[in-house]
Amino acid sequence: MSQWYPKNGRVIFHIDMNCFYASVEMAYNPKLKGKPLAIAGNPEERKGIIVTSSYEARAKGVKTTMPLWEARKLCPNLIVMRPNFDRYRMASKEMFKMLAEITPHVQPVSIDEGYMDISECQELGSPIKIAENLQQEINNKLDLPCSIGIAPNKFLAKMASDMKKPMGITVLRKRDLPHKLWPLPAREMHGIGEKTAAKLNSVSIKTIGDLANKDVYQLKQVLGINGERLKNLANGIDSRPVDPDAVYEFKSIGSSQTLPNDTTSELDIRKLMQSLADNVERRLKRKNAAGLSVQLMIRYHDLKTITRSKKLKVYIEKKEDILYVANDLLQKHWNLEPIRLLGITVQDAEEKQHIAHQLDIFTYEKEAKKEKLYTVIDELSTKYGENTFKKLNKNKDNDQEQPRTSFQKDFLDDYKK
Repeated sequence: MSQWYPKNGRVIFHIDMNCFYASVEMAYNPKLKGKPLAIAGNPEERKGIIVTSSYEARAKGVKTTMPLWEARKLCPNLIVMRPNFDRYRMASKEMFKMLAEITPHVQPVSIDEGYMDISECQELGSPIKIAENLQQEINNKLDLPCSIGIAPNKFLAKMASDMKKPMGITVLRKRDLPHKLWPLPAREMHGIGEKTAAKLNSVSIKTIGDLANKDVYQLKQVLGINGERLKNLANGIDSRPVDPDAVYEFKSIGSSQTLPNDTTSELDIRKLMQSLADNVERRLKRKNAAGLSVQLMIRYHDLKTITRSKKLKVYIEKKEDILYVANDLLQKHWNLEPIRLLGITVQDAEEKQHIAHQLDIFTYEKEAKKEKLYTVIDELSTKYGENTFKKLNKNKDNDQEQPRTSFQKDFLDDYKK
């Protein structure tokens, strides 16, 4: 057992749920199993954008972020469903509970993936045995497939879990790098996007092995300090611990949404801006936080994307303050071309207990008078849903909130409750 549990090393798992949203729907309705299934955000609007798809759909060329019309062209018998985030969140919670039963050292990183440090789990058997038992338990109890990467650090565990899907278990040790990791294209390395891959290609780095063996000085010239970090990762060097409390760390809280149609309608744009600011305010309250800057993201009809931000002198948390700054950024930086997507993010966020409040007596009295009203509104919103008062005068059909294709991380500690 000692060769599996090195005295001065770690044994890390990366658990990656396979086609998670689609797999949850198949578990909920077994008749969907074996069929090409896609989960699409707002399928009635813009003909939908693919959020995820089953392996049967992927075999036909269906990919995440692909427009639904294109996916249907590739796979005419594609079954399309709207996202059911409550269902996915519950499945995620149950999955992470199973991980936490093995070790307290569990770090969720998204709804469908997380890390475990099993270095102190020798009494449960070899890492491979633990992985096999965990994989089978998740499959038997939740009817969900997953892949597990086993490695001495988080980066290698993440890379390993991608090497065999679905239902794969892959071990990746440092001695395996020359024949398992280094031959892979640099673009397939976790942490390298298209722009970074293009920069690496410009200096003749085409594989992960090329990156691992490149002179660090040359890498810094191309990528700055990130060049040295990527070189270390390519060589299997990663000292980051599995941190169960990392889920509570945040520096920004935001919300974004695609418009039903590319638009220049100021009415539609302002309406969405209000909705986004409301979402951000609610998430700030959930974190009991405030932020020092606001960022606006605009994605145009041609997919060109810009982000503009404004640093503030005081922390803000209220919807009206967030919206005021975001609208100012929109007025200054929108070029009046049709907009496809908008996003509002409050950055430089801190928990309010860490923020020194320096309110003058007049500000304090003003806020104190509002506090009871805010409390009542929050209680009603929690019980009956947001915009409780507005709903009394709104047409029912217009009040249906559209599902989001992105998923916030506010819930990632649910499994501890």
